[in-house]
Amino acid sequence: MGTANQVDGIIVMFDGVCNLCNGAVNFIIDHNASQTIRFAPLQSKFAKDLLSDHEEHICVDSIIVLAHQKLYAKSNAALLIASHLDKPWASLRWAKFLPKVFRDFIYGQIAANRYRWFGKRDNCRIPTEDLQHRFINSPIVS
Repeated sequence: MGTANQVDGIIVMFDGVCNLCNGAVNFIIDHNASQTIRFAPLQSKFAKDLLSDHEEHICVDSIIVLAHQKLYAKSNAALLIASHLDKPWASLRWAKFLPKVFRDFIYGQIAANRYRWFGKRDNCRIPTEDLQHRFINSPIVS
């Protein structure tokens, strides 16, 4: 995980063409006043290189979080993100006490239907100039 050692803070890797995922990124930006969370589309070279040794995480049906050189996926990733949001959203981390199998089942149902329910973009999100510092600058690869 060579690339992970070169990155500080929390990196949220998300499906860049998913409207729900892009909405989640906007929500995180709006509710992470400390700006401790940065972003990279799963379709980026950064994410593909980072995840190349971790096949269990290579799927675009989960947000993946890199924090402290460790990868988190599905509900664990969502709860880690919640713990870094402003109040009252940070209190959502209490859900970690629910069984992981239950949390991941709910997460999986939403993930499996996200394109149908929320739609899909033709291209990955391009951050505005004032938000570029929150995104890992890496080309999108197919």
